Amino acid sequence: MKILVTGGAGFIGSHVVDAFVRAGHTVTVVDNLATGSLAWVNPGAAFHRLDLRSARLGDLFEAERPEVVAHLAAQAAVSRSVADPAFDASVNILGGLNLLDCCRWVGVRRLIYSSSGGAGYGDTDAIPTPEGHPLLPASPYGIAKVAMEHYLAAWGSIHGISGVSLRYANVYGPRQNPAGEAGVVAIFSHRLLTGQTPVINGDGEQTRDYVFVEDVADANLRALERATVTGGVNIGTGVETSVNDLHARLARAAGVTTPAARGPARPGEQRRSCLDPGLAAQALGWRPTVSLDEGLARTYEFFKKEFGP
Repeated sequence: MKILVTGGAGFIGSHVVDAFVRAGHTVTVVDNLATGSLAWVNPGAAFHRLDLRSARLGDLFEAERPEVVAHLAAQAAVSRSVADPAFDASVNILGGLNLLDCCRWVGVRRLIYSSSGGAGYGDTDAIPTPEGHPLLPASPYGIAKVAMEHYLAAWGSIHGISGVSLRYANVYGPRQNPAGEAGVVAIFSHRLLTGQTPVINGDGEQTRDYVFVEDVADANLRALERATVTGGVNIGTGVETSVNDLHARLARAAGVTTPAARGPARPGEQRRSCLDPGLAAQALGWRPTVSLDEGLARTYEFFKKEFGP
């Protein structure tokens, strides 16, 4: 099958491309390399450096005529979305609409959209959170993610594109950017390897649902294979882990006993986030297979090769 992957040079997208190539599909990657790396692009995929907002995207679609699109390209920094919501909307909404129009023009049959569970549902005590919970995003980034879910549903009704929105929990693993704001596992790993002390903001009891990136790539592959599944589907483990516990587990994997430093709580940070993965199991046949301890060990080893002595 001919698949076009936006953001395929990025952290999650490059793993999705790997999964598609291993499954024997013909893959084209579109990425502007704002945060991705050409080194991560599978050599079995074709690569085009292009911004989603470019008018040339339509020319590429005409030339490649993909049957399926996996849309992972995004402005993913919540803080930047707050500081510059117009830029966030330009990339995540206008870029997404340009992509949807290109899909319509060439008759794309299936679109797999990478959405966000935590940013979409917002603060809630309904833990683990099911797909039926109201979407109450608290940031421009979350608003854009939810908006694109609605646009995708509308394109399905109007133009017949089968679309599924995979609502990710907190994805971690190899290739994550340690300089980013959201990848706490990558940030902690980098600090441990460079002789710096990890900093836990607030009391550290805020929780997240950590899902390994290869499991997320497998969810995309299953969403490709089960083209009748539409709408929002949570991709998480259903297990809450506090930042304190996460640091302790990662320090154990690294063989480090130095305690973390403490920093001020971040204003507006969600207290709890954890997704109910029941629908993914039922509709996609997907379940996470990599335990948190195994995933942390594999992630730390990756960063050790990248940044270690």
